[in-house]
Amino acid sequence: MTRRELDAAAITDPRLRAAYDRCRRLNAQHGTTYFLATRLLPVQHRPAVHALYGFARWADDIVDDLAVDANTAERARRLQLLTARLHDGLRTGLSSEPVVMALADTATRYAIDHRHFTDFLESMHSDLSVTDYATLDDLQRYMHGSAAVIGLQMLPVLGTTVPREEAAPYAASLGVAFQLTNFLRDVGEDLDRGRVYLPADLLAAHGASRELLQWSRDTGKDDPRITAALRAAANLTHDIYRHAAPGVDMLDPVARPCIRTAFTLYRDILAAIADDGYASVHRRAIVPRRRRARVALDGLVRVTSARLTAPRRGRQPYRPDAHGPVWEGETG
Repeated sequence: MTRRELDAAAITDPRLRAAYDRCRRLNAQHGTTYFLATRLLPVQHRPAVHALYGFARWADDIVDDLAVDANTAERARRLQLLTARLHDGLRTGLSSEPVVMALADTATRYAIDHRHFTDFLESMHSDLSVTDYATLDDLQRYMHGSAAVIGLQMLPVLGTTVPREEAAPYAASLGVAFQLTNFLRDVGEDLDRGRVYLPADLLAAHGASRELLQWSRDTGKDDPRITAALRAAANLTHDIYRHAAPGVDMLDPVARPCIRTAFTLYRDILAAIADDGYASVHRRAIVPRRRRARVALDGLVRVTSARLTAPRRGRQPYRPDAHGPVWEGETG
């Protein structure tokens, strides 16, 4: 992590600086699209975003580790250890695990409701035993913890121009839209991990099934029923993006370019999937580098304009004592 980011966020403890840097590297390694968008945030807010996403990536890596020596029991043990360290870290503000240390510090600085982290880890635990979902409602319950709460965690960091509870449903929807986009892009890779995230009722409505997806993956052959099901899932995801869109304008103006850029880049993934003939059982659709650069440049122009017109206090380092606690019963 750059010294400028840590200095701007008033993070001075050497161990804590190293912990945040670890999160930044995790985010850069795994989250190319969102890491690019994060570069558009005010410099003092970037460490917190890296902590939130770095922790999420680390937990996800444990769940998805298919190494020979990482069977389900071993992954469950490692995830349970992470859960225990998280609870201790959130309670004491200390941890020997750098990623947890940075997350606990971010949670304190921004008064983030601890239930969002608990809900997230519950969904991660379910990934160790649940390999498919019968209905869209079942999938939505999973995505509350795996995706919606990520949007809710982000709200205190980004800041809003409306009461936080008013912006929360839109932030949650955007997290879900991002994850559904990833599910559609990674159908084949998820099959290799023994998982199908597209709900069985949606597949069945188009004559498809888990077995048909696996056949297509194994043989390399296409099937129009799979294409129809993936197209329907993409349409559903576009609907969720439309629901989430008004929430972008509820954010602090200096944070909007970052989220608008991520919004555009993730929707571009849906377009790339469609352009590739909904062939994500066989390969991952990729947004062309030139397109990503063009969107990022537009975001840079927007963020420069927003910072020039924002009140000066919006560019100051975060002050923990300026924020009250999250009271029990508040949803974030």
